[in-house]
Amino acid sequence: MLLLDAHLDLAMNAVEWNRDLSRPLDAIRSHEAHKKDKPDRGRGTVCFDAMRRAGAGICVATQIARVEHDAYSPVAGWASQAQAWAMTRAQRAWYEAMEEAGEIRILRDRASMEAHVALWSAPLPAGPDRRPIGCILSLEGADSLVTLGHLERSWNDGLRAVGPAHYGPGVYAHGTSTTGGFNPRGRDLLREMARLGVILDVTHLSDECLVEALDLFDGPLWASHHLCRALVPHQRQLPDDHLRLLAQRDAVVGLALDAWMVVPGWVRGQSTPESTGASLHHVADHADHIAQVTGSARHVGIGTDLDGAFGNEQTPREVQSIADVPRLADILLGRGWSMADVEGVFSGNFLRVLRRAWR
Repeated sequence: MLLLDAHLDLAMNAVEWNRDLSRPLDAIRSHEAHKKDKPDRGRGTVCFDAMRRAGAGICVATQIARVEHDAYSPVAGWASQAQAWAMTRAQRAWYEAMEEAGEIRILRDRASMEAHVALWSAPLPAGPDRRPIGCILSLEGADSLVTLGHLERSWNDGLRAVGPAHYGPGVYAHGTSTTGGFNPRGRDLLREMARLGVILDVTHLSDECLVEALDLFDGPLWASHHLCRALVPHQRQLPDDHLRLLAQRDAVVGLALDAWMVVPGWVRGQSTPESTGASLHHVADHADHIAQVTGSARHVGIGTDLDGAFGNEQTPREVQSIADVPRLADILLGRGWSMADVEGVFSGNFLRVLRRAWR
């Protein structure tokens, strides 16, 4: 079945990790096996071939470049907004190059999305699968938007979703592991997003910012890659009251596959999928929880965040690459989920939000 992955940092991996995603995964891993600059070297899980094997014909593909507000921040950033903007433009140029090469197709509106869904729903022709992967461009953290005019420039270039914050304090909003609401620039950003029709991604917002965003922003929204705080306590996760608020807006929560979010007690640099038993069955527990809290499977999607600065050293043990994600369908079906609900999780629920946003 068609998989719509609501969060993949494709351009970050290509531009900053120097991964040629047009090559097979084994070749990418072999090319960087000798490198030690990042903990996930040689353990990447995403390339175009693996995405096609997963049925991941559509993804929300990010640009990301946060500003470093604290020199001692555990999450790397850029020293200025101008530098962050330049990085996101480099990432945008890579998406353009991949579109010219026929690897991807940037989806900008309802018509292009429906045509792409039809392409991926048709029977496969004989020979290798060379269908382009549909990419909906998103900005993870808005720090790189030097002015609101930069948002409109990005919209004209195909940007269709924005998450105002990432980790730590941001230019516009408070992110993961911080407290506080939107500053005046952030409230202006939300108004401009609504005017342009940009989808709001509430992922990484502080608790206060998330609640405030739902009051200030009346446009379409989603939580692209999250799991449940009731199962794995951490501010990065969504508490039950936020799940209910999102359901009231008919939003969808994408299930993330970063193992520290999947199982409690994960210790970075020490825990492994094997030592913790982190499994797609735990991911299914989060899916069950969201459906139970919100009263419906229509609010569950998939936003893997695979290769989001981690590799298969930090994924559920069955997931050696994105091609393994469809195994989740069998687990959900085995728990009594209907095929219609599982198809909703894999693509239908996020497609519903997009159709409403692009009507």
